[in-house]
Amino acid sequence: MSDRDTAMEPATEAFVAHRNLLFTVAYEMLGSATDAEDVLQETWMRWVGVDFATVLAPRAFLVRITTRQALKRLRTLGRRKESYVGPWLPEPLLTAPDVAEDVELADSVSMAMLLVLETLAPTERAVFVLREVFALDYDEIAEAVGKTPSTVRQIAHRARAHVAARRPRGAGSPAEHRAALQAFQSAVETGDLQGLLDILAPDVVALSDGGGVKHALLRPVVGVDNVARLLAVGWWKRDAERSVEPVQINGGPGLLIRVDGEIDGVLAVRVENGLVTGAYHVRNPEKLANVEREITVSRCSGAEAAVDPAGQGGGQLVQGAPRFIEREPAE
Repeated sequence: MSDRDTAMEPATEAFVAHRNLLFTVAYEMLGSATDAEDVLQETWMRWVGVDFATVLAPRAFLVRITTRQALKRLRTLGRRKESYVGPWLPEPLLTAPDVAEDVELADSVSMAMLLVLETLAPTERAVFVLREVFALDYDEIAEAVGKTPSTVRQIAHRARAHVAARRPRGAGSPAEHRAALQAFQSAVETGDLQGLLDILAPDVVALSDGGGVKHALLRPVVGVDNVARLLAVGWWKRDAERSVEPVQINGGPGLLIRVDGEIDGVLAVRVENGLVTGAYHVRNPEKLANVEREITVSRCSGAEAAVDPAGQGGGQLVQGAPRFIEREPAE
């Protein structure tokens, strides 16, 4: 092993130790696992250029790099979505069952919440995610987004109010999810209209995303009667061998749909008070790469987010250097 490799070991170990957290930060900001992975690659390239011996708070430093790179990409994605064909849905993740047990984490990565976050401006989204999901203090967030702490407080207040007015209601327990998904799956597979009417909420919304490549709904379908009839006739069905498998998608219940043995789409459902309030059908092939293997998502408690594992929290991140910050023009 070369001297450089030996010197790199602590930096590599720190990056690997925090990788799942960094991925979750990037994914919640972008709604795309593919772009989140690209952000992690960019974070790594910047991380290896830092003198690790001078870094006092590795996790905080890495979160800041990730946030800055995600913000840049988020602005680019916003321009892409303007020309997107049909409704845009987040890239679905196949998540482990234990994610559903962490109610706050499951809610933060749910399709419904990610759609709410899409209505925020890039900096608002970053501030909301870092504060409300990862409980970073305002000074840390200010450095990550290139604003003053007082400005960040104002942005956080505005974003919190915006999300509160639009966020889904309580999603219920994993047991309720399983029961509702079983009833929903049975009704969808058999085209049981009455079964669908019984399991769908009065204000249920159905969205589908084909990306202009696969057949999908071009606008939302709203209301129990409309959605039940849509599902009963099977808008995803074709004259082929089909299979439907219950899975955990973004920390909640979902169905993995295969046609002739190939993945054709994912149908994530939102369950509230035992009824399905949202059905999110992703068929765009570019968004289905991460439903064949479980993706690990992670968040920190407030205490862990405020204090680095090495005992260093906020404050100066690099010994003998100014705080790590990349200024960008205000929005």
